[in-house]
Amino acid sequence: MHAEVEANLPTLAKPGRLLRILGVGFGLAVIIGNTIGAGILSSPGTIAGRLPNGLLFIEVWIIGGLYALLGAISVAELGTMIPRSGGQYVFAHDALGDYAGFIVGWSDWISTCGSSAFISLIISQYAGVLFPSLASYTTALAITTVVFFGVLQWRGIRWGSGVQNVTSLLKALAFIALVIACFAMGGNAPASAAPPAEAPHGVSLFVALILALQLVIYTYDGWTGVIYFSEEVQDPDRDIPRSMFGGVLSVIAIYLLVNLAVLYVLPISEIAGSDLALGKAAQVIFGTNGDRIFRALMILSMLSAVNACQLMASRVLFAMSRDRLFSTRGARANKGGTPTIALLLSTVVAVLFILTGTVDQVGAVVAFFFVVNYGISFAVVFVLRRRQPDRRRPYRAWGYPWTTGLSLLGSIAFLGGAVASDTRNSVYAVIVLAASYPVFRLTRRLTLSD
Repeated sequence: MHAEVEANLPTLAKPGRLLRILGVGFGLAVIIGNTIGAGILSSPGTIAGRLPNGLLFIEVWIIGGLYALLGAISVAELGTMIPRSGGQYVFAHDALGDYAGFIVGWSDWISTCGSSAFISLIISQYAGVLFPSLASYTTALAITTVVFFGVLQWRGIRWGSGVQNVTSLLKALAFIALVIACFAMGGNAPASAAPPAEAPHGVSLFVALILALQLVIYTYDGWTGVIYFSEEVQDPDRDIPRSMFGGVLSVIAIYLLVNLAVLYVLPISEIAGSDLALGKAAQVIFGTNGDRIFRALMILSMLSAVNACQLMASRVLFAMSRDRLFSTRGARANKGGTPTIALLLSTVVAVLFILTGTVDQVGAVVAFFFVVNYGISFAVVFVLRRRQPDRRRPYRAWGYPWTTGLSLLGSIAFLGGAVASDTRNSVYAVIVLAASYPVFRLTRRLTLSD
C-alpha cells in the first residue's frame, strides 16, 4: 500500500514533502560516508590482539563483509517495496505496527545523533593534536562541526547531498592513497623485536572469533544508509539495490585493502593492541610527519560521516512524526526538501551529547538495539512474504529464504555474543526496552491530540 502511494510523490516540494532528486551517486556516497569512520581506525588493533594471526585477522573482515552483503540482499527488497524515507523504522512500522516501529525508530534516532556527536568529538581531538592552540577547545569545535552541517542541510537536500558526494569521494580517495603508499613504500619496514603471540585454539579460538566478529560487524554498520532516503531517490526500484550492493562491495574492498596494507607494513604483533594501527603504519611510511598526515586525512574522511548522520537522523524523526509517533510538527519540510524541525531536534540532541559527555554511555546501551533492528528487518522480509505474497516487489531478495535466514541467524548469534560480552549494558538496554512501553503509550496519547 505504501509503495503505491509513495510512487506517486512528485519531485517538487510541497509542505511536509521531501524532494525526489537523489540518484545512485548519492546512495553510494551516503553508504561509504556513513560506514567508513572511526571503527576502521581503532578496531584493527583490538582484533589483532584477539587473533594474532594474519590469516585469521583477514578472514574475520571477509566474514563481516559477507554478513553485510547478505543483509543488503534482503534489506534491498524492503527498500524497493516500501520506498519511504526513514530507515529501518519504516519496515518495522509497516509490518509489525506502532510499538515495534517506536522501538526501532527511537533507538535508531538516538544512536544516530550519538554517532554524529561521537565522530565530531574525534574530529575535534585530532584537530587539537594537529593544532595545539585548539586543544583546549575540543568541545566547542565538536559542537561547531555538528551545527555547521546542520546549517548546510537546512538549505535543502541539494546542499546536503552535494556535501555528502564530495566528502565521501575525498574519504575514499584518502584511504586509497594511504593504501597505495603502504604497498609502494612499506616493504622495507624493520621486523618487530617482540615475538608473535600464539593464536588461540579450541574454545578460546571460538570465543576470540566471536568477539572479533562483533567489532568487525560494528565497523561495517552503516551499509543501510540509502534506505533512509528511499522516497527521495529518483528511481528506487533500481537505484536502491544498485546503491546498496555497490556501497557494500566498495566498503568491503576498502576495508580489506586497508587491513592488508597495514599487515604489509607492520607485523601482526605491532598491530595488536594499537589504538590507531593505521596511524602507526603511516608513521613507518612517512616518518615523523606520518602522524600529522594520518590525522589530517582522518579529519577529512570523517566529515562525511557527520553529514550522513545528520541527514539520516532527521529522516527517522520525520518518518515517525508523519506516523504520529512524535509531534506532527516534525513532519514539516521546507522548500529545499529538508525536514527542518526534525533536523533542528537532531542537531540539539547531538550537541547535548557533546556537552554532557554522555556519548559513550548512551552509545553502549543503544548499541544493543543496533543488531536488534537488523534482526527485525530480516524478520520483516519473512513476515511480509507470508502475509502479502502478492505485494509489489520490484526487487526480490536473491536466494530467499536461505540468504535472509542466514542474516537473521547471524543477528541472533551476534546478539547473544553481545549480551555475553557486555552484560552490564545489555541489562541496561533491557531495562530501557521494558520502560519503552509506558513511554510509547504516553507519546501516542500526546500525538493523537496534537
